[in-house]
Amino acid sequence: MLKEEHAFWSYNSDSISLSDMDDDLLISLTMRYLDLPEIRRLFEIFPTKKIKNAWKKYLVPEGDFLYTLNRFFAWYYFNAKKPDSYLKSIQTRHLNTL
Repeated sequence: MLKEEHAFWSYNSDSISLSDMDDDLLISLTMRYLDLPEIRRLFEIFPTKKIKNAWKKYLVPEGDFLYTLNRFFAWYYFNAKKPDSYLKSIQTRHLNTL
């Protein structure tokens, strides 16, 4: 599905293989490019903690670019009571590690 949604637009499509991709990247690309049924499927395949860590690693640091999407994920999938504050704290921690 990720190929059909052109998630690998910057790669030669013949060179893309799931066996070459780590779980975190697969999770983050699915969350970024696919729809709710596919994202829901992630939670059937992987533990929530693994999905959350991949989201925090790849998507949250993109800040304003993915703000609305990340706000939704924080609220809907990760039960953040205050998604804005939650995202800000994750982004700040990320910046402090750089």
